[in-house]
This record gives sequence, C-alpha cells and structure tokens, in this order.
Amino acid sequence: MRGVTFIGNSNVELRDYDDPIPGPRDVILEIKASGMCGTDLKGYRRPHNGKDFYIAGHEPCGIVVEVGKHVSETEARIDDRVMVHHYNGCGSCKHCIEGWSQLCDAGPEVYGSGQGHGAHAKFMRVAAHTLVPLRSELSYTTGAAISCGTGTAFGALKRLGVEGDETIAVFGMGPVGLSIAQFGSKMGARVIAIETSPERRSLAKAKGANYVIDPLTNDPVEAIFDITHGQGAHKSIETAGVQAARSASVKSVCKWGTACFVAGGGQFNFEVGPDLTFRQVSLIGHWTFSKTGQADCARFVAERKIDVDSLFTHRWRLDQAEKAYSTLDQQNTGKGVFIL
Repeated sequence: MRGVTFIGNSNVELRDYDDPIPGPRDVILEIKASGMCGTDLKGYRRPHNGKDFYIAGHEPCGIVVEVGKHVSETEARIDDRVMVHHYNGCGSCKHCIEGWSQLCDAGPEVYGSGQGHGAHAKFMRVAAHTLVPLRSELSYTTGAAISCGTGTAFGALKRLGVEGDETIAVFGMGPVGLSIAQFGSKMGARVIAIETSPERRSLAKAKGANYVIDPLTNDPVEAIFDITHGQGAHKSIETAGVQAARSASVKSVCKWGTACFVAGGGQFNFEVGPDLTFRQVSLIGHWTFSKTGQADCARFVAERKIDVDSLFTHRWRLDQAEKAYSTLDQQNTGKGVFIL
C-alpha cells in the first residue's frame, strides 16, 4: 500500500509500505477518512531526523477488516465502523485504565507520529483497545474530526464546565477553534472569536460565533471587555500557540474567570500578580481527551445533530498530499481530510 510520508523541510511523498499484519491484540482498519491536524505541521515542517520514515495521520476513521487471534468479539468484529483513540499505552497504569492513554506512565505510542504508522494510507494497524465505535448516523469524516481536533474542542469545553449564561473567548479559529465555536454556541454560551485570517473569521461566524475580532486591527482584550460591559469573558480558550494570543486570553477573562491553553507549542510569559493572582484567575492546560470523552463527543454530535462535516473546507485524495499539506500550512482554511 502507499502512505503519506513527511520527508523533511515541508516536503511530502506518497511512499510504498507493506500492508499491515495484526498482532494478537491488534486489528487492521480499512481507512475511510483520515483527518489533517495542525499538529501535523510540526512533522511536516521540521528536517527529517534520520530515523525510519512513517505514515502520517492521527485522525483515523474506518472499518475493521481483520482482527488478531486474541481479540474478542466484544472488542472488535469484522465490518465494525470505528474511530481510534490514537494513543496506545501500557494498559495497566492508572491513566490507561481511566482512558487517558496519552498520559501513560510507561510512555504512549502515538499513531502517526513516528512511534506508530498513521492513517494516511489504505490500511492501518491499531491496538484493539484503542477503538471507539462510530455511531451509524455519523459519517466517516465526522468520525475523523472527532478523533482529534473536534474531540479536543469538546474536551476543553467540558473541562471548563461551560454554561449557557456564560461568555467564552476563543483565540484562534483553526479547526479546533471552529469546533469550539460550534459546540459552545450549541451549549448556549455567547462566543467571541479572535482570529487574524479573514477567511477563518468568516468561518467562525458561520459556526456560531456571536462576535468576531481581528487582533491585527483591534486590541482583543479591550474589545472583549467592551462587549462584556467591562467585566471580561467568563472563560477563554487559546488554540493559536502564540505568545500574544496566550497573554490576551488570560487578560481577557473576568475576575474569578478561567483561561484554558489547548495549543501545545510555543512559550508563555505574563505578569503573575495583575494578570492572574490578584484577579483570582485560574489557568489550566488541556490535551485532547480520554477514550470515554471521545465517545461522549460522538454522542453529543449525534444527539444534537451538529454538522461537523461542515468544518471541512478541503477533501483530498492521497495522491494530492503535497498540495494538501501546502494548503494546510497557509493556516487560513477550515479542516482538511483525506478520503479513501
């Protein structure tokens, strides 16, 4: 089979790989949709590290086509429609037992990161315990989104305990931020979106944002305090991964407010007293979701009939991978997905 491979310095190739064979506790998926994530850009942009090449993609969704000899029917059966919780942990530490395999004490294997082959190919081998059922009313593309970016958005909102009478400020309207706007509005919250890209500001409005701010022409902190009559947002979520957005997300919440950092890269500096302590502000970090949280997100999407598929502005074939990642790297679109 052929798989999308990052070969270094923003170059992509479609390389030949052996079809995967399941181990005793593994399954083989036929991938139907494989989402693209902003996190992929780290592997895409950096020089090759001299290690073996790997298949990219950590947002898998497809059907089970082969099961290992020790996989029970309660875990997986041929033709099951599934998503994947894309971390494979030891299975026995506290975090793995609770469904947070990414926090595994032994160190997780992250599919599509070089530790394990990803989903930008026709087939993928995963541990059976990483499977999450895909409800029949949800598309494969929706399942791919929930498998990382959209699931992360839902997890952050649940972590914050967002309520219907609250105002939330969302910094960065990439796919995660757009999902936060979509979910937040469905939860009843008033959503303020902050984004430099005009294309993404338009998408934010379409996804339910009540206000949209361009931080290049308006001070976002001043604008948020103006919208909230001098009080500040109850909660903020930062998805951009840049210092200016992180600083503004903390400064823009009200007294006793909470700021949440979702983006994983970059640094952050701030004045502890006036920005945080003296206003009783809480600051938390949030990384993706648990396996249970992924299933909860899928249930929320299905029961509320949320159009997650509308997040996708680009659908690609595997042989279009070079153009697909070049487009993603511009960071002015909605979500992209490979359809197999």
